[in-house]
Amino acid sequence: MSAPSHALELRDVRKQFGKSEIIRGAQLQVEKGERLAVIGPNGAGKSTLFNLVSGRFAPTSGGILLNGRDIAGATPYQVNRLGLARSFQISNLFNNLSVYENLRCAVLWQLGYRYAFWRLLSGLRDAHARAEEVLELIGLQRQRHTLAGVLTYAEQRALEIGITIAGGADVILLDEPTAGMSRSESDAAVELIRKVTVGKTLLMVEHDMGVVFGLADRIAVLVYGEVIACDTPARIRANPAVQAAYLGDAHGEVA
Repeated sequence: MSAPSHALELRDVRKQFGKSEIIRGAQLQVEKGERLAVIGPNGAGKSTLFNLVSGRFAPTSGGILLNGRDIAGATPYQVNRLGLARSFQISNLFNNLSVYENLRCAVLWQLGYRYAFWRLLSGLRDAHARAEEVLELIGLQRQRHTLAGVLTYAEQRALEIGITIAGGADVILLDEPTAGMSRSESDAAVELIRKVTVGKTLLMVEHDMGVVFGLADRIAVLVYGEVIACDTPARIRANPAVQAAYLGDAHGEVA
């Protein structure tokens, strides 16, 4: 059997809450190793789409394939074990643990240790090595002993990205990774994301168009629960339907 051609694929995915249909037959294919950004106006269904892919919600109908395997209806735990990890809009850290301890927690299960309380953490050399590797990758070596709760906002976001990749997932979902950052912080975050996702597949939701057009290989535009376009940044910028639905200014030019 041939290997699946897509890292992630949505096939006519629909999600209904009561009588309200939020996702309306979404179709999307994410190639292995590409960085794809999902954009759209408020209320378009971007967060719902992310929750469907990561297992927080089960679709009403349709298929969600991760490396060719249908994960529609799987739990977040199961989806993660199959190689997909996500971050959230709000930092999700152990505030009373250090930067290093947060990273070490993230790698323990992926290395097969599960919840074995009789093991001494000091003896888990592979977990230490992986945590050290990620710590260096995200540039927080100087803050290794700092409690996560007292980091700056940008540092917390960097740590959360580190936790997301620490388990070794091949498909990474980032939900508004630069939200609330200054321009300099945002630029640094983009470089970090570019570095840590080399060789991985990235799907992200982001409102900052500078980040989107500077980082994404392709951009999917979600409007009222439907993907109305998915193409290269240059073609999305020039797409009249996208301009009318989301990106246009008063003169019809892309913002």
